[in-house]
Amino acid sequence: MDSVISDLDVLDRQLAHALQIDGRAPFSRIAAAVGSSDRTVARRYHRLRSAGALRVVGLPEARSLGYVDWCVRIQCTPDASVAIATALAERDDTSWVGLASGGTEITCITRARAGSAHGSMLLSKLPRTPRITAVTAHCMLRAVAGTAGWPGRTAALDEQQIAQLSRPPAAPHSRDVVLTAADHRLFAVLATDGRAAVRDLTAATGWSESTVRRRIDELHAAGVLYFDVDIEPRLYGFTHEAVLWLTVAPAELGAVAEALAGHSEVAFAAAVTGPSNMMVCVVARDADALYDYLATQIGALPGVRAAETMPVTRHIKRAGRLLVPPATADGRPRGSRTPGGGR
Repeated sequence: MDSVISDLDVLDRQLAHALQIDGRAPFSRIAAAVGSSDRTVARRYHRLRSAGALRVVGLPEARSLGYVDWCVRIQCTPDASVAIATALAERDDTSWVGLASGGTEITCITRARAGSAHGSMLLSKLPRTPRITAVTAHCMLRAVAGTAGWPGRTAALDEQQIAQLSRPPAAPHSRDVVLTAADHRLFAVLATDGRAAVRDLTAATGWSESTVRRRIDELHAAGVLYFDVDIEPRLYGFTHEAVLWLTVAPAELGAVAEALAGHSEVAFAAAVTGPSNMMVCVVARDADALYDYLATQIGALPGVRAAETMPVTRHIKRAGRLLVPPATADGRPRGSRTPGGGR
């Protein structure tokens, strides 16, 4: 990220919030909602994006396409963590690759076909990689918080502005979407730049401009395509990130999920499989704020039997490029790499 951008002003925050509502909203519509000019909003966006401070990504929704997401925890020796995490980040089927606990643990989200006997090829390859001491994988059963964006970046617009930017209800559309090779090429471009120009999308898919626009609307309306904003929390003044692994009594899962959805510190939370059955990504202003959150908010939740706090040291990869590409004969996504190995 460019060091010139050290924080965000009101317009920057409004822009980020607007893009979370509609990642492909025209600058003219955003400008009208925030009371600025088209040129000013466009200039702000390009400044933030060129500096690496903000990015919009368009991603396929796993469940609607018959896939599931897994959160993978990899314990390794500190001298190998960066190389392994970097190799993981280069894969199309991973996102949110980060170093934690002083570089002794890597976390990432990976995607696999639901019900597959082989699961993710990532999981089968990892134990063969030297200097990895342990691997655990948690299937993400249900996202319970943060699906509409981290609250820290979605508080800049009022209700009227949100309504002005929200898309009108889509016409009824079948959720049984069959992806074509052109759809996969569309996803590949949107996973890198969710606001890619229509001309770039036509070049990638071979479709006309009207077909591109219609297909994006169809995929979005069917819940197959969603847009997310990738932005650094430090620009909002939040310097500490952590992943919490909560062990919650099954009968209290619903109550805990509802409470987490109302916590402004929670960027994302999901019910998962395993001894720790709730994963919570937390953003705090500093170490004291993180302590207060653990002591007063998490500590007060009914049914939480244990909590493991894992400080995130560094993100190698955030959102983006978590695709569902056509697989090769052995079930492995084309063009994927395995950590510590070749293609």
